[in-house]
Amino acid sequence: MTSDALQAAGWIDAFLEMMAVERAAARNTLTAYAKDLADAGGFLAGRGRDLADASAEDIEAYFAHLGALGLSPATAARRRASVRGLYRFVLGEGWRADDPVRRVDAPKQGRALPKVLSRDEVDRLIAAASARDGAAGLRLGCMVELLYASGLRVSELVGLTLAAVARDPAFLIIKGKGGKERLAPLNETARAAVKAYLPARVRFLSKGAEASPWLFPSRGVAGRITARRFAQLLDEAALSAGLDPARVSPHVLRHAFATHLMEGGADLRVVQKLLGHADIATTQIYTHVAGDRLRAVVEGAHPLAKKPKH
Repeated sequence: MTSDALQAAGWIDAFLEMMAVERAAARNTLTAYAKDLADAGGFLAGRGRDLADASAEDIEAYFAHLGALGLSPATAARRRASVRGLYRFVLGEGWRADDPVRRVDAPKQGRALPKVLSRDEVDRLIAAASARDGAAGLRLGCMVELLYASGLRVSELVGLTLAAVARDPAFLIIKGKGGKERLAPLNETARAAVKAYLPARVRFLSKGAEASPWLFPSRGVAGRITARRFAQLLDEAALSAGLDPARVSPHVLRHAFATHLMEGGADLRVVQKLLGHADIATTQIYTHVAGDRLRAVVEGAHPLAKKPKH
């Protein structure tokens, strides 16, 4: 490995350490950044360069390469953001006098409207999840109820501890992105689902294990149900409910939580707090989703909105 390549590797390690310590980046985020920067380094190596000595022309070529790969807009944007973040960090540390990304204009990424399930579809999904046999149905029904009632991220759901639901709370205390805490509401239906599940929880403990801190333990290596396994179970419930699994995911239930609140007249700032969004601009997308759906209802049902017959 050349001295420049070693230097670049050191930069990446320091950047990832900063993201972990100062910005409390999640492990999945750090893994994604590491892969993105490795991808950029691999491309630059083909040009006889690396991240330490790359020129603006090299970075422009890499960004153009990403555009030609046919990646999803979100993936391409994340890879560009990883490279931008690294060079901003390096510049701030004084390890490089120039920023080779500065002159590269980031392509404008249109924000897609989130997929949303209707209230009837959510009810069908919950019913299908709860209809699974025995303890499996109690657990999956409880998890879906919690997602929809509280607007949790899937990482927050699978990371819930048993202590979080002690004494039948009306709110969960959630530690979200950046270590920030927020209150997530629990309605009566969700609380009832938790109460029904708790006696069956022991069925998911590892053999010989007397206790586990997790609300949703498992016999796997992690000791708790994983986000991936939950998504698989959710797909199965969607099929049982007669829904296209492509329209259903843990995050779609979070979207449904926010959209249905907006449709019910909730204040945008309140929804922002409940979702744990740092920037209200992120929350504003739900005003478009709710507005589109309400407009469709009016156009379909209001007598003055109907076109006259000739």
